[in-house]
Amino acid sequence: MKKQPLKYQFYATLLDAYSDYLHSDDIYSEYWGYSEEPPFSEEEFHEKKRLELINRINRVPMAWEDSEKADRGTTFNEIVDCMILNCKSKKMDIERICDIDDNTNVIALRATYNEREFTFPIKICREFANYYKGAISQVYTEAVLPTKYGDVKLYGYIDELMPSSVHDIKTTGKYSVGKFKNNWQRVVYPYCLNANGNKVYDFEYNILLINERVSGDIYETFIEYYAYFPKTEIPLLTTHVESLIEFVEVHRELITDLKIFNKHD
Repeated sequence: MKKQPLKYQFYATLLDAYSDYLHSDDIYSEYWGYSEEPPFSEEEFHEKKRLELINRINRVPMAWEDSEKADRGTTFNEIVDCMILNCKSKKMDIERICDIDDNTNVIALRATYNEREFTFPIKICREFANYYKGAISQVYTEAVLPTKYGDVKLYGYIDELMPSSVHDIKTTGKYSVGKFKNNWQRVVYPYCLNANGNKVYDFEYNILLINERVSGDIYETFIEYYAYFPKTEIPLLTTHVESLIEFVEVHRELITDLKIFNKHD
């Protein structure tokens, strides 16, 4: 039988962006539900999330992607990867900061990325790097998901892959328990790995909370653990992907990046 061509290609974090759009009312309520003067109405915010999603599909750089917080997360990820692999970064300059009274005692690492400078305590960097001892960093994974609209390629990059678990590093300035439970990486990455014969069912979000204070940043670490249950989660994943397909088809005339339709210019 002739193999059917792939109809769509979705990366894992695009599924998260679609979830944000679907739950825009909840997000609005969390941030501005009790505000007497919100910056926009619920309807305006919903439309804003719709346009953001279309821009993400079209790979249009958005303001938040050039934000200091986004760059800080990228920088911390790169520092941890370099420590795990014991190598220099090809993306940014990383330098050691030593105690002024003992120039052999490293107290922090400083990196420059996108013309921004970030500093992290060496203790925090080592905590993450040691936790991932033996991991493979930035692992690309993909697999085909059958849907009622045709086959879809799901893909993405795993931050840290251990022999029996998948790990994604998150940096945030605000955290509450279960913050990332609705993110789809925890389903997509195990799905892809298992589809390729790698039986991995444990997923962790490893979170660095950075509380910015006038007196200096305070760092805390958290773990969100999730077990992957194919029988229950593949149907949920399929439903979500089919819903995203319906969205992109409705907005097809606005989509300029044809990669999502498995087409190339």
